[in-house]
Amino acid sequence: MPYKRKSRGRSKGGKGRSGYVQCAGCGELVPRDKAKKVTRRVSVVDPALAKELRQKGAYISAPVETKYYCISCAVHRGIVKVRAKDERRKRRF
Repeated sequence: MPYKRKSRGRSKGGKGRSGYVQCAGCGELVPRDKAKKVTRRVSVVDPALAKELRQKGAYISAPVETKYYCISCAVHRGIVKVRAKDERRKRRF
């Protein structure tokens, strides 16, 4: 049976089984190499107050928040786009 993608939707290479992570959108358990990882910095201080503090010379740390999404949630939220049939097997850089 033909397959859609060269990697079959995984990025594990020849590593064998990979661990599971929980999707932040729906709670599904997804293999770590198949899930889409989204990292962003989260500010714990109000932006107006942070601007004033930075002018005074204060350092404000922003912790990094990492979330994993299953493919269906990633498509729904616009993190990844649906590609045409002939574009699926091509790598995007």
